[in-house]
Amino acid sequence: MSITGARPRLRSDLFSPPEPHTRLRPRSVGGVHINVEVHGPDDAPTVVLIHGWTCSVPFWAPVISALRDDLRVVAYDLRGHGVSDVPGREQYSVQALVDDLVTVLDASLPAGQKAVLAGHSMGGMTVMAAALCPPVLERTRAALLASTGFTGLAAAARILPFAARSPKWGARVTRTLMSSRLPLGPVTALGRGMLKYGTLGPNASRELAGYNASIIHACAARPRAAWGRVLNGIELADALGALDVPTAVLAGAADRLTPPQQARRIAELLPRCEGLTQLPGIGHMTPLEAPDVVAGLIRGLARDHAGAAS
Repeated sequence: MSITGARPRLRSDLFSPPEPHTRLRPRSVGGVHINVEVHGPDDAPTVVLIHGWTCSVPFWAPVISALRDDLRVVAYDLRGHGVSDVPGREQYSVQALVDDLVTVLDASLPAGQKAVLAGHSMGGMTVMAAALCPPVLERTRAALLASTGFTGLAAAARILPFAARSPKWGARVTRTLMSSRLPLGPVTALGRGMLKYGTLGPNASRELAGYNASIIHACAARPRAAWGRVLNGIELADALGALDVPTAVLAGAADRLTPPQQARRIAELLPRCEGLTQLPGIGHMTPLEAPDVVAGLIRGLARDHAGAAS
């Protein structure tokens, strides 16, 4: 399915993260404390939002605002991101992502209840990897995989202009950039433009590009590089095939980080794919660029598989 004109309605408060009614800080594997924020009615179906590499809970601000009136929304900072703890050098792995998701579900999900999981980019990879973890799969009602990939990420990425002409060199440079510990420093016009090229669609507004850059720049260099190294080696085909819950897939047609080819292959490998939605002109940051579409897909999953109101 393809949707045209999927642009966020820009307004002054669009990117203001709403205040949660509950904050939790459960302790995960390795003693790492995870920042968890809960919004919405406690008696509504639960949705868990999982952000991607170099992002944090505020990344989901427009989606949380769209969902919090009729769904119970749980959002958390991955370890090393936002205000969650920065772990030690050896505590970055795909398994750590899954362990942290288990911790969040234990802390935020009432006993006997299931949740809809919505993961963007590395958050989507977390959902896929967790398919091999019974404590997660047993509590998953349905899932959304947004702007994500499952194999050969550096080779698939097109964030460098010459990558299409020289795939080998493009992949090598991309891997180096992903694992670099160079500080990003303050947000400048040049940096904002570079991040817009790599992560957003061509028609993204200056306001959106600025907010996007501020989120990415807030991620410290050490965890950014450590997670970049994890992403460079990620292979999730087996886990993807085990994700036996109703799952929707979302991709931006202008995504340079996880191009739509990855989304199409994910949709093919899923045991219970609910459909692939492609957004023309939208880049990698779909929850920021098309929050109404993302919220609509999540609400549809909750309605169809968790009894939520439409």
